[in-house]
Amino acid sequence: MKTEHDNILQLEQEIIKVLRSIYDPEIPVNIYDLGLIYNIDVDEKNRVTITMTLTAPNCPLADQLVAEVTDKTGAIEGVAGADIRLVFDPPWDRGMMSEEALIELGWL
Repeated sequence: MKTEHDNILQLEQEIIKVLRSIYDPEIPVNIYDLGLIYNIDVDEKNRVTITMTLTAPNCPLADQLVAEVTDKTGAIEGVAGADIRLVFDPPWDRGMMSEEALIELGWL
């Protein structure tokens, strides 16, 4: 029998899958492997809060990227709502990228 914790873990995995389908407009890597997602929190009512950053604070497509994360996360079956918190502390750097992203860009 699945517990509430199991359901939250499964929902978090679905969220990560969706985040891996969203690409940074300037770097051809998904935002999850790029290291732009700092935290995913799913509460007991399946409301999702994602804390994320951008590669640069002055990104001209910031609103579009945040809207895409909000829309796609909110559309996941079981998600009761999505709140995206955009932060710039700590600032993003390439050390936050996954090994897969570094290989994909030829940086490893």
